[in-house]
Amino acid sequence: MRALLVEDDAVLGAAVAKALAANGFRVQHVTSGAAALAAVVDAAPDVVLLDMGLPDRDGIGVCRGIREVSRVPILAVTGRGAVEARVAGLRNGADDYIVKPFLVEELLARIDAVLRRTRGLGVAPAVVAGDVEIDLARRSVSVDGAEVALARKEFDLLAALARREGAVVARDELLDEVWGTVDARDRHAARRTLEAHVGLVRSKLGRPEVIVTARGVGYRLGK
Repeated sequence: MRALLVEDDAVLGAAVAKALAANGFRVQHVTSGAAALAAVVDAAPDVVLLDMGLPDRDGIGVCRGIREVSRVPILAVTGRGAVEARVAGLRNGADDYIVKPFLVEELLARIDAVLRRTRGLGVAPAVVAGDVEIDLARRSVSVDGAEVALARKEFDLLAALARREGAVVARDELLDEVWGTVDARDRHAARRTLEAHVGLVRSKLGRPEVIVTARGVGYRLGK
């Protein structure tokens, strides 16, 4: 399994590369966005670990650049509290994220999860719920083969649930991922907005069962 590690911190990069190699990965370590884009084309890695704070270019731009040429799973690496970076990464092609500092066990689990979701897919990764297909990379949704137009945040909401493979996602986590950081004083109004968007997605798809309410907690993707 080939891993491309994009990390400009030499000490952290060396430690992560060593840990990955000890767990069976062939690791290529680069320290810039330009080198990362070249390596994706030249080396065809199986997974990319992408630091979102690179010295030569914005991590979001690197995500977009990778997605223009490859469907390789991308695990965004961000600093603690960098909610905006995590949200932007997921919106621009990342499949999951991990927050620094992290344990090797968590990193390996995250890599395993994104590989399970995308392994064997020669095209953009898609998630299926009944006759609803959610293409995460192409940002499209179809019902029984017919594409349905969703607004940007409607799709982001559905994609956030799709990435969790049917697990319940808390309302506040969805708000942070889809709408960004919400002030505590505005949480009640934000939750009403979330509920309204859930209703819109259900209505537009004509499949109310595609988003299941976990009362008092949040939502999950239906089966």
